[in-house]
Amino acid sequence: MRRIRAAAVGAVTLSLVLTAAACGGSTGGSGSDKQPKTLTYWASNQGASIEVDKKVLQPELDRFEKQTGIKVKLEVVPWADLLNRILTAATSGQGPDVLNIGNTWSASLQSTGALLPWDAKNFEAIGGKDRFVESALGSTGVQAQDPAAVPLYSMAYALYYNKKMFKDAGIEKPPATWDELIATGQKLTKDGKAAIGVEGANLSNNIHQVFVLGKQHGADFFTADGKADFTSDSAVAAVKQYVDLMATHKIVAPGNAEYAQNQSLSDFAKDKTAMVLWQTASATFKAQGMNDDEWGVAPAPVPSGEPGAGKQTNSMVAGINLAVFKNTKNLDGAMKFVKFMTSDEEQKTLNKAYGSIPPVKTAQQDPAFSDPALTVLRDTLATSASALPQVPEESQFETVVGTAVKELFADAAAGRAVTTESVKAKLEKAQQQMPKK
Repeated sequence: MRRIRAAAVGAVTLSLVLTAAACGGSTGGSGSDKQPKTLTYWASNQGASIEVDKKVLQPELDRFEKQTGIKVKLEVVPWADLLNRILTAATSGQGPDVLNIGNTWSASLQSTGALLPWDAKNFEAIGGKDRFVESALGSTGVQAQDPAAVPLYSMAYALYYNKKMFKDAGIEKPPATWDELIATGQKLTKDGKAAIGVEGANLSNNIHQVFVLGKQHGADFFTADGKADFTSDSAVAAVKQYVDLMATHKIVAPGNAEYAQNQSLSDFAKDKTAMVLWQTASATFKAQGMNDDEWGVAPAPVPSGEPGAGKQTNSMVAGINLAVFKNTKNLDGAMKFVKFMTSDEEQKTLNKAYGSIPPVKTAQQDPAFSDPALTVLRDTLATSASALPQVPEESQFETVVGTAVKELFADAAAGRAVTTESVKAKLEKAQQQMPKK
């Protein structure tokens, strides 16, 4: 996911959508070509603002129209609205032809039956499945089923640090482990400034962070057969470790408990916070007035040693996928548009603009994606990132566990104790809100 969105749907809403899909209420047809000269495209907000996105995308849409004669009507949808908009479209059958989806939603939206499956024939129409990086394909839908979407932008988490604040504190290098981060953070938290920023009220960001910590503790949050498993000792430890950055170690400012709109990035750009764990943040820093030489990037922390697989995981596989609604009135045009957007040229253009990484192998080899910051992200995706659980209930997981973490941050900000018992109680409540299997 990108510029981390606010999770936008509750468990009840999604449950109703999935029920409608099971009854055949949301799938529509298999597409047609009744309106061959127009397409509607819902793009997610990737840039510093919706207006920035329009400036990035419109020239490319104009190029597509010039090549094909197909006019694309663009709507950039804020993250806070996007999932609800998609779910409404899935149930009503009245949606765009092509749309962006956060890759963590792929399995959930696949379950609605509203998205075109990417079988071998459809992949062949856009140049073949083997054009895409394997890690990106791992977040396109439920395993052993045809993907529900195609990778568009790839991202990973990294630790961004303010070089001046580090230098002023006498710190020579960024922390590589959590113990080092806490020790470094205590040196940086002073004079009204905090060591690290979080988005405590941003449900999806909460999930991304605790999922990675969960992997480091040996927790997956779902069992092998897809049942919610939020209350294991490892899951509880992961959530507590994250909230303890504020509650126990005091290296996160209490006000961050209310952050949900990228305020932590603004604080970083204004020298109020020395570090932030984020996905491909360079474009946002630049938009907020930072020069590239003012910040550095390092792999996100691990318990010890170096990032890798299993308990050395240090990022979820982040990114944006491109999906087609099954009931599009211009199926041929939609396929041409996906092929255009995933072409080498467009992949280079768009991912350069957003500071992300092309999920298309040949485009990813362009020298533009080899600078030190992007190399860290590319290496993370290749060696130490794991996909969030590709289960139909993933969006509900983001909502209920993300809310539990939000409430724990609120407790920490208010000075209320965050204990193992209180964390487990919140997670038990979250698990009770999940559908029974």
